[in-house]
Amino acid sequence: MSVTTPKHGSQQSSPSKGGASKDAPKPSSKPAVRFNLVQYLKDVRTEATRITWPTRRNTLVTTGAVLAMAALTSVFFFVVDQVIGLGVRELFGVGG
Repeated sequence: MSVTTPKHGSQQSSPSKGGASKDAPKPSSKPAVRFNLVQYLKDVRTEATRITWPTRRNTLVTTGAVLAMAALTSVFFFVVDQVIGLGVRELFGVGG
């Protein structure tokens, strides 16, 4: 983790006791914007139509690849576990 220190001119000075800082945020004069659920759902629907959805074939191929890799990984770890178990049994004479 690296720690950097600000350059000489970028350090902020603390405001004096008597006055407000000129960088202090000013109170907003705008009223708060209300959340409109109907408009939000319309916007979601509009954005969903812009998505390029994968084809059924593409989805099936990708799903098959994921399942095959999961199966291959599980077989790999099963073999590694058996080899380590065999090594521990032979080395220490414990574990079945």
